[in-house]
Parts: sequence; structure tokens; C-alpha cells
Amino acid sequence: MLWKVLLFVGLVVLGAHLCSNRFVDIDKTKEYFALSLEYAIFWFNEALDDKFAYKFLRVRRSQRELFNWTYLIDVEMGRTICKKHDEDIDNCPLQKGAGEKKVRCTFIVFSLAWMTKFNVLNSTCLQT
Repeated sequence: MLWKVLLFVGLVVLGAHLCSNRFVDIDKTKEYFALSLEYAIFWFNEALDDKFAYKFLRVRRSQRELFNWTYLIDVEMGRTICKKHDEDIDNCPLQKGAGEKKVRCTFIVFSLAWMTKFNVLNSTCLQT
């Protein structure tokens, strides 16, 4: 009987620990994370009142919520010389001088990437 109580207490403690760590680190090269990142940058550019596009520079943090497909994406982006709807923004040079701008953003994105359904649940951006 004592071992059952100890097992139950152990499971409760382990469950509480797992639930307290809402997001866990993941490999930033995972396909569904990469698609969610691409969508977050597209969403940012569409929402921004700027004729120039921003492109991804560096992923600072890549995490996924336990037991679902919600991603935490912490990324640095730079303002390019290309317009928002130009074709190849990833290969577009960054602006220099007075037009140079960089931002760091944290996005929370719910993703059903295999169905091409994405939803930005939250975003916070700061100019760096």
C-alpha cells in the first residue's frame, strides 16, 4: 500500500513539474517550426505600416508548447530595400544608413502546418 501512495505522490509531483514548463526548446530546423516562422514574418510584414519588407536574421529561441502545436518564436529581423510584396525577400539586402532598422520579436503561433492553417496568438516587437 505504501508503494502505491509513493507512486501516486511521485506522479503528481512529476505532472506538476511538466505542466509548469509550458514551452520546451525544439530544433529550429524542424519543418513545422520553420513554416510557422515563415508565417509569423509574413504576418508581421502585412500588419506593419511600412512599404519595405523585413526579413528573418536570426532565431534567438525556438520552443513548442507541450502537448499541442503552439510555437514560441523569438526572432531578429531587419528592414530590407525590397517592398513587402516583392518575390525574393530572403535574398534582398538590408537597408543601410537612415533606413536601417532592426527589430526583435516574440511570436506565439498556433500552427496546423500540415493543413496550412496558422494563427498568431500574440506578438511583441522591440526596435533594437
